[in-house]
Order: sequence, then C-alpha cells, then structure tokens
Amino acid sequence: MGTGKTLSLNFRSALVTGGGGFVGKAVVHQLLEKGVQVSVVGRNRYPDLEKMGVHCFAGDIADENFINRATREVEVVFHVAAKAGIWGPYQDYHRVNVVGTRNVVNACRVNRVRALVYTSTPSVVFNRKDIRGGDESLAYATDFLCSYAKTKVIAEKTVLNESSTPSCALRPHLIWGPNDPHLLPRLLAAGRKKTLKIVGRGDNFVDISYVDNVAYAHILAAINLTSSCTAAGQSYFISQGEPVNLWDWINDLFQRMGVEKIERRVSHRTAYRIGAILESIYRITGQKSEPRMSRFLAEQLAKSHFFSCQKAYNDLGYSPLISTAEGLERTVKWLKDNGK
Repeated sequence: MGTGKTLSLNFRSALVTGGGGFVGKAVVHQLLEKGVQVSVVGRNRYPDLEKMGVHCFAGDIADENFINRATREVEVVFHVAAKAGIWGPYQDYHRVNVVGTRNVVNACRVNRVRALVYTSTPSVVFNRKDIRGGDESLAYATDFLCSYAKTKVIAEKTVLNESSTPSCALRPHLIWGPNDPHLLPRLLAAGRKKTLKIVGRGDNFVDISYVDNVAYAHILAAINLTSSCTAAGQSYFISQGEPVNLWDWINDLFQRMGVEKIERRVSHRTAYRIGAILESIYRITGQKSEPRMSRFLAEQLAKSHFFSCQKAYNDLGYSPLISTAEGLERTVKWLKDNGK
C-alpha cells in the first residue's frame, strides 16, 4: 500500500470520516505508514483498523454533537464519508452529504482543526454534455439527474466557502482498485449475466482513478494546507492523467477475468428513455433498489468526461504513483484471489 515516495508531514494526528470505506481505508493506511495517529468516523466499528491502532468513532455523521467529539484534538480532517449512488430519496442524500458536511465544517472550526480535505466528485460539474479535458474553471452543474450530484455541489460549496479552516476539495473520477466493493464487482456481475450493453457510439473517453493514487492526493492536499496553504478554497480533479475509452477498458478487464466481451449496443436516446421510464415506475411503486438504467447512468455511459489534472500537478505536486497498467494487474489479481 506504500506510496513509493518519501513525504514530509507536519501533522501527527488525523480523523478520516468514512474511514472504513474503500477510499477512506486507503487514506487511513497511507497515514499509518507515515506514523500519523489516526481516528475514523463510521457507522460501525472496524476491528481490522482497531488492530492497527486506529480509534473508531461509531455514530451518525448528521449528529452534530457526535462529530464535535470526534474532531477534538485532531490536526487534520479528511472528510471522505458520503452517500453515493444514483437512486433514493433526496432527503437521505441531503442528510449525509449536506448536513453531515456542514457538521464536519463547523466541528473543524470549533475545535480549531488545522486543515480539512474534502472528497468531492466530478459529478458536480457534469452538465449532460461531453467534457474533454475540462479544468476547475468549469461551472457547477445546475440541472441534476440524481440527488447525489446535487447534494455534493452543496457540500463542496460549503467546504470551499469556509474561511476559518484551510480547506480544499478533491474530485477523483471512477475510483477502482483492490478491495473495490462497488464499481468493478458490479460490472463483472453484469457482464457474466450478459445484461451490460454499450450505450451510444462506444467512442467515449473517461477518467479513471486508481485508489492508492486518490489516497496519495489526499495526503498531498493535507501537506499543502498545513504548510504553504495555497490550496485553501480550491478544488482539484484527480485521475490517472490518461483517459481511457470506457468500453475498451471494460472489455480489457472482462478478457482478463474470462468474461465475454460486450458487443451488444443500445443507442443513447433509447437508454435515456428506458431510464426515464424505469425511474417513473420505481418512484410510483416505491422501490428502494437502483433501477438497472437511469437517465444519469445513460448520460455517464454514453458521454465523454475527462479532466485536466494540471492544477493538482502545479499546486499539490500530484502525479499518479501507480500506472493504469500496473493498477489493473494488481486489481485483476485481487479479483481472482477473492473470487470476484
């Protein structure tokens, strides 16, 4: 899990919200490697982390008093926790992503935390159009197809408008790697069931982000905010720095995992229409599971969305430590070793 680079940290204690999750745990591991005393906030206790000396605060991020207690005597907070997904009641997303973030920001201010690094998403600027090489000057989206994107915009603005605690937002895109509980296992499951189709022309390029590179970017952001502080109030796109053709990348993964190549296609217009119909049916019937297709998913699968990491290179000194090829080798090994 090592970053492969020697970094000089000028903080000794940190709190990671969502520290038991995919990205959060990667951040925790890199902090521990550098001798930082780490606490995490999550819905549960995490025995594997506690065995490594991590203190676990189990509770509700929407509980202001709980978050205030968790952030006492902490130098840096990494706010990774979020409710992700493309379906569900708006109030559920608002409670975690907006109220929870406000609580974290307020707690950092009250407890005089030195720095706050927030895990955002490129979805905050996704406006249903192709984005090719966009940078942080892109405006926030205003017309949303899912509650996740809408609430993450509100949350990111809350963090970046904070003046008492030096804060910044990172926007990693399509995070994957060993221990991935969501993206790749779901893709492989759909591939094996032969329910996945290429949406649109199949020529769209997207950013992807290996999880250890994302964690590394978080550490770099914290170093900046506790030293030169030039990243305060700024947002940063984070990725491998080399976009991939989405469907070629998925098919490469499938080939390595012995899954049949995706060849069937559906037009973007048809997928979007099916998504709209399914959303209506799910809304009327009150189904809680995510529909197999939605308008947001149709847009994401058919459109290009990749971004420049130049600002992160310039301000944070970020460049990927793990190449896409090496990351894929590591990930395929983990998937096979764990029967995914």
